[in-house]
Amino acid sequence: MGSPVVLGIESSCDETGAGLVRDGRLLGHAVASSMAEHARFGGVVPEIAARAHVHALTPVVHSALADAGLRASDIGAVAVTTGPGLSGALQVGLAGAKGLAYALGVPLYGVHHLAGHVAADTLAHGPLPDPCVVLIVSGGHTSLLLVRDLARDPIAHLGDTLDDAAGECFDKVARVFGLPYPGGPAIDRTAREGDPRAVHFPRPLTAGPPEKRFTFSFSGLKTAAARWAESHHAAGRPLPVADGAAALQEAVADVLTRKAVAACTEHGVGTLVVVGGVAANSRVRSLAEERCAAAGITLRVPPLRLCTDNGAMIAAVGDLLVRAGAAPAPLDVSIDPSAPLEYAALHPVAAGRAQAA
Repeated sequence: MGSPVVLGIESSCDETGAGLVRDGRLLGHAVASSMAEHARFGGVVPEIAARAHVHALTPVVHSALADAGLRASDIGAVAVTTGPGLSGALQVGLAGAKGLAYALGVPLYGVHHLAGHVAADTLAHGPLPDPCVVLIVSGGHTSLLLVRDLARDPIAHLGDTLDDAAGECFDKVARVFGLPYPGGPAIDRTAREGDPRAVHFPRPLTAGPPEKRFTFSFSGLKTAAARWAESHHAAGRPLPVADGAAALQEAVADVLTRKAVAACTEHGVGTLVVVGGVAANSRVRSLAEERCAAAGITLRVPPLRLCTDNGAMIAAVGDLLVRAGAAPAPLDVSIDPSAPLEYAALHPVAAGRAQAA
């Protein structure tokens, strides 16, 4: 008899996701997004996101089960994002997961959201090599990690962002350029018509002290792009948005891939895994392919549907934890909206102190 079917629930931001995984295989999943409700505000509104999760959670779970051809009684364990993320949004997902686990009489596992992004790649390409370097790039996070056994070992941080993450930079500059929210896809689309060499934007922290060689900072790049746009407006010149978008995208992709390949080389690791929402960016993907090929490094990037937030990635972590014999979450498991990434399992207690299982 194989491992149990694991239901994963994701509700950390503006996507409500449910996925079903068993023995590393994705059986079915569904996602509902409230992004359109946030677009007119230029960013995610926490209260709107939480309310959308309340309405979407049950239908999304039912859709995932239908996609897998399963019934609720087939679920053998429930995994849920317990942090980081928006407090109200996380609470909705955890409450739903607790209710399902209790009603079905199955164990519950708390999962770190970023570990879910890492595990998403396993659903497309199989188990992660031990070790591998992982580049996480999303709206709120940019990190270089050294990952061994995701279910059992601590996750080593080689470098993190000091300020704006890559996705946050895209969102903020898109607004300055007059592009719609979310900024990342808008920048990507617009850049196709532009010249990436038309504007030379800075490459932050690519030259400097050795201790910052794997650290990221995109605040200065954001400011440089804003100043460039302001100079055109002040002079009464039309803004060449496509060129600006292409140049910005090139700068971000250059920094991300340069540091990621350097991390692999320095640590003697032969596989780079790129995950998170910004991993869907066409230039990040193509430049990573070019540089990994030149360096003899194997590149793994999840398919586009698994790059953005989804329940399948949380189920993937839950499946790994179950198969590793990890202890389920305690009954008083809570959320930790600002949880650091230390382990894949995240079982904060009600008092707020995060504990990894």
